[in-house]
Amino acid sequence: MRVLIIEDNSRLAGLISHGIAQHGFSGDGVESIDEAEVALASVAYDAVILDLGLPDGDGLEWLRRERPGHPLPPILILTARDGMGDRVAGLDAGADDYLVKPVEIEELAARLRALLRRPGARSLPVIRAGKLAFDVAARTARSGNHAIELTRREADLLELLIRRAGAVVRRSTIEEALYRFDEPVTPNAVEAIVSRLRHKLNEADYPDRLITVRGMGYLLRDYAD
Repeated sequence: MRVLIIEDNSRLAGLISHGIAQHGFSGDGVESIDEAEVALASVAYDAVILDLGLPDGDGLEWLRRERPGHPLPPILILTARDGMGDRVAGLDAGADDYLVKPVEIEELAARLRALLRRPGARSLPVIRAGKLAFDVAARTARSGNHAIELTRREADLLELLIRRAGAVVRRSTIEEALYRFDEPVTPNAVEAIVSRLRHKLNEADYPDRLITVRGMGYLLRDYAD
């Protein structure tokens, strides 16, 4: 699951990104509203962590302006503003959750998981392709009675493929989903993750479903047994 972290303190954004990565999230940090709007237009994020005091405007005002007419992902405000009035204003402006700094990473990750279990654009807690089932919040997968152990990136790849089952997913789309903006991607990185995931699906009695479409990308066949 990919999260946009809108936070002008780059050190804090890095700590948050590193911390939530231990819980199955991939975080991209941006430091301003302008950068956030570019990122949101480029990547389909699962959730946003929003600071309110930003160099080019107030995050609360941005949220009030954007939420009514734009399909934003779930928004979790993370701010030093701790008054009851601040919390009420944040939630009334369109935030889905509100946390006050400092926060424990375990709680932040749990709040993100809770947001992704709610009905909405990313609604289904368990998504399926044939007998393959993936729990979006728990980041676990099963094929019939077979549990499939996944690394974080394998889980991210499987979620992407199931959501687009039956259609070719381009390599560039996979890179955007699996890697943060600041992460280098080696030439064979995607192929290696696909190969490991294919092997695990084969072992879990879900064989020959993850297909390489030469020159285009990868396809997960969605027919049922």
